[in-house]
Amino acid sequence: MSIRRLPEHLVNRIAAGEVVERPASALKELVENAIDAGAGRIAILLVEGGTSRIEVADDGCGMTPADMALALERHATSKLPDEYIESVVTLGFRGEALPSIASVARLTIESRIRGAEGWARTVDNGQVTREGPAALPPGTRVVVEDLFARVPARRKFLRSPRAEYAACLDVVRRLAMARPDIGFTLEHDGRRALSAMQVEDRPGRVATLTDRALADNAVAIDLEREGVVLGGVASIPTYNRGIADHQYLFVNGRPVKDRLLMGAIRGAYAEMLPRDRHAVVALFLDIPTDQVDVNVHPAKTEVRFRDPAMVRGLIVSGLRRALDAAGHRSQRASESALSMWQQENSSPPGGEEGARPQSGWEGEGTPQRLPRENRHYGAVNDARATFFAAPPQARAEPAWTPPPQTASFPMGVARGQVAKTYIVAEAEDGLVLVDQHAAHERLVLERMRAALIGGTIASQALLIPEVVELDESACDRLEARAEELSDFGLDLERFGPHAMLVRATPALLGQSNPKGLVTDLADELAAFDEALSLKERLDAVAGTMACHGSVRAGRILSVTEMNALLREMEITPHSGQCNHGRPTWVKLAHGDIEKLFGRK
Repeated sequence: MSIRRLPEHLVNRIAAGEVVERPASALKELVENAIDAGAGRIAILLVEGGTSRIEVADDGCGMTPADMALALERHATSKLPDEYIESVVTLGFRGEALPSIASVARLTIESRIRGAEGWARTVDNGQVTREGPAALPPGTRVVVEDLFARVPARRKFLRSPRAEYAACLDVVRRLAMARPDIGFTLEHDGRRALSAMQVEDRPGRVATLTDRALADNAVAIDLEREGVVLGGVASIPTYNRGIADHQYLFVNGRPVKDRLLMGAIRGAYAEMLPRDRHAVVALFLDIPTDQVDVNVHPAKTEVRFRDPAMVRGLIVSGLRRALDAAGHRSQRASESALSMWQQENSSPPGGEEGARPQSGWEGEGTPQRLPRENRHYGAVNDARATFFAAPPQARAEPAWTPPPQTASFPMGVARGQVAKTYIVAEAEDGLVLVDQHAAHERLVLERMRAALIGGTIASQALLIPEVVELDESACDRLEARAEELSDFGLDLERFGPHAMLVRATPALLGQSNPKGLVTDLADELAAFDEALSLKERLDAVAGTMACHGSVRAGRILSVTEMNALLREMEITPHSGQCNHGRPTWVKLAHGDIEKLFGRK
């Protein structure tokens, strides 16, 4: 079998298989070219999810006819002025995109530089079919039609137009986040789907393109270390989503999907989010070009770092620092939550409008005569002194001392307890509901972390050591971590092949259940990833211990205990969510309460 050189059109189709996987891939390359051309506005038009037509128009520098012809040749680019590919700062630089797209679709490029005439060139599946003058404003317009029409093997693997449109929208959204200084518009099948005006700040652009509620439920990220700058926004833990598709990562302005960065986000939100929930973040990492390799994959969505541990630590530290500054913030009650409040029907319980009201009054203007034993509740001070108002159905506990002013405390002042689980507090700007178990769980965890920083956690020896029976592998895991657990005040000792002996428990936990605590710790250690740092493993252990040492739902608290819990929440970081990521408190603003009663 002899070796032969492949024809150029086949080489281009092979390259297209790597660069142009679907309409979103082609759109990404075209928009990146527009950004690199210095565009201030980019207009995008899609038909049938981009399978029939993709059009990208910009007001950038434009191209001459000679540059346009050269741009359609393979590995021809204006974005790599020298041979140092590791120092590239533009988005597109391989010189493969345009010829690859032109080999599997009908591509038309119209371009004009300022002070010259416009020019157009059409390439239909690798063959030049038209070339000549064109009328257009300064800039470039690229049209891609009938993608993969002559490559049925690739065409049949495309998804539905709706799914392809969703992928295109995600590409444009990510690129628009990276460049808030550029205005973006996107139309799909004649409908305006996205409009992002030119702005100065990234957080404003991110909120515009994701969810405007993010602006009220996010913290700003700003950290620099060893010449690497991390910026962006991150949601507070109680504002989360069920999928990770709302996490946007950028390296030197380039949208990327990197496992290292995603893992760093999970590590930063450890013990703050449930395992099936994900934070909403947009992180922008600016790093010297010699410390990152963007030439890993033709799609340029993967990167490699020279010092991945430093980058991961930077992201975790930046997120944790910003979340610490958020203090006890929690997500405000949403409209869907408010709609869950039940409102009584205005009609009488009997269902008939003319039904007699079931109250303490017989008829209009005629009060009902009350039994003699109930008359001590107060008489009506008029001529009808023998008639009395209906007795109250419950009595308020008298206040021996004046209640504190609500304006003094962000979390308000305790007014009572509901279902032996939820604390009701009145704040200056609304009503606060606190889950006492979730809140105390977070407070205990933060106390344990503070104690660890100062050394070790004090332990409380058991009068009679308790034997906890487990399977052998669980005992092995606990025995291997016995030294780490001793720093938390938990003194464990191997007691045969299938049991552990508990000699002391953390004093912070009070009267805890040693068996349940050790069993849960064994399960947590089994779920640990070996790649986790020691601090992350210790945080997970502390979270499990705190859950066992917190105030349980169903315990009646005094007013003093409730207020003490509220005061500690106000000064404790992350007290807006428990160790599992659930909110510890919600607030109904005065306006929300007025909506419930139809006052607003």
